[in-house]
Amino acid sequence: MSAVESTDVLVIGSGFGGAIAAYHLAAGGARVVVLERGPWLNADEFDHDFKLGSSYTRIFDFTIGDGMSVLSGNCVGGGSVVYFATMPRAPRFVFERHGSIGRRMWPEAINRDTLDPWYDRVSEALPVTQQSWDAIPYGGGLWAAACHHAGRTANPAPSAVDVAECVNCNWMAAGCKFDAKKSLLLNYLPGALEHGAEIRPLHEVQHLSRNDDGSYRVHYRIVDGEDYRILHDEGAIDAQIVVLAAGTAATPVILQRSEATLGTMPHAVGRYFSGNGERLNTAVFDEEKVRDVLGLSRGDGVAYEAYQIGRGPTVASWDRLDGSLPEYERYSLEQLYFPPGLGTILAQAADAAGPTWFGPEKKEMLRRWRSWLTIFTMSEDDNEGVFGPPPETGAANRFSQQMLGHNSLTYRPTANTRRGWELSDADVKDILERDGLATVTPWTNDVVGAYTVHPLASCRIGDDPATSALDDRHELRGHPGIFVTDGSAVPGALTVNPALTISALAERAMPGIVQAAQRRGVAVTYVGDLPKPVASSRVPARNR
Repeated sequence: MSAVESTDVLVIGSGFGGAIAAYHLAAGGARVVVLERGPWLNADEFDHDFKLGSSYTRIFDFTIGDGMSVLSGNCVGGGSVVYFATMPRAPRFVFERHGSIGRRMWPEAINRDTLDPWYDRVSEALPVTQQSWDAIPYGGGLWAAACHHAGRTANPAPSAVDVAECVNCNWMAAGCKFDAKKSLLLNYLPGALEHGAEIRPLHEVQHLSRNDDGSYRVHYRIVDGEDYRILHDEGAIDAQIVVLAAGTAATPVILQRSEATLGTMPHAVGRYFSGNGERLNTAVFDEEKVRDVLGLSRGDGVAYEAYQIGRGPTVASWDRLDGSLPEYERYSLEQLYFPPGLGTILAQAADAAGPTWFGPEKKEMLRRWRSWLTIFTMSEDDNEGVFGPPPETGAANRFSQQMLGHNSLTYRPTANTRRGWELSDADVKDILERDGLATVTPWTNDVVGAYTVHPLASCRIGDDPATSALDDRHELRGHPGIFVTDGSAVPGALTVNPALTISALAERAMPGIVQAAQRRGVAVTYVGDLPKPVASSRVPARNR
């Protein structure tokens, strides 16, 4: 083991929660080190390819649990590099939810009104803009037209994409080659670097321990750049403040493994996991019906055939985001492009004589893939997920060179969660199968269980110590100086894409974290400004 280093603040993870913390603490004068388990790639290295070793496999983690699989980012910039950049604010009713605990899940100090100023800050920093109908790609237009035909409303979604720079290549999940998607590589992270923060890729944190003076020691291993199953040298860094932002499927695992050296963890660490109530349906459209019923045409005799053209979700139907509806019956429906691979495997063929996700009917369905449209549900679940004992290293047992692993998560959807899925499935079917427009089937759960790209709540904030791991300032109960600012801190499902809410909560936590650092002797102030955007995600030479 190398000599132990020291810094003022150690940030674990470089996604939304980590990058925002790194920027504000470095801007305030603290010495900041960021440890990121994934590689550092930029626009020049983002591939339009699915081969092993491409950016597609290098910057994702897909971990399979018992009943739930999680897709998350694994790179400098975290989820912001692989997300679709759809950035709505959570509806007001979300903050009043009781969920499975029989009382308000969110801290009393947080509601939509108190969070709106922090939403504003993130929207300015990235920036987030409201898309207009004239910039919506074909898939979004088709979804909007189908909603209108069914008597429903549809809305262009706010987005962190510069549509003037976007070429609608639909490869943004593998990293944006054109820097049109405003990932954290273009704002908070370069801002942190400018103020002296150090970012170290391929550093996987294993556990934390406490020093005699009350500071913390963060223990890490170096991850091989090609085969993530291989770990190299180990090291440790001492810090007065530790900010955990390793992701919802990793942060609780690090804390679980740290219990032997830190002492008892709050009961809620690794419990109350939420998959954001997510569900997917695939529609295969009849091109003649698209032309005759909806009146759509791309010209040259083509009505649609454009599943592959666009930039992820651009249009959402929010009719069911109605606070007067009963809990578990509220959800959003969003048009989505899901890249080939997982999406094509899990899509079910309708009326199949044998298995629904492979076989001759599926082969015929795949032949018509340009006429597909995926509809994404985000509903209210029951926070059913529980992480079991942590693996020996990392957040999951990796079984492939990159991307794939087994996590320790167990997820058994309750009747409440299933009700939201069933209602939304029926809604999608009602909208898209009218007048024979399309044939709709949900993705199968037989292969990987339920699935989420927006995991939440495994170390959540709250007022009740029995059901929340963090107080309303994001500090870990019983462990002063340790904060959690990633998606695991969000109390429960949001019914919309969560990136903007995660970011707003991280911004809101910063003044309190600065005050905690000051109490622990760190010379830092809360400046409160925002990072200046940069045009290119190119990694500075000194950090490569």
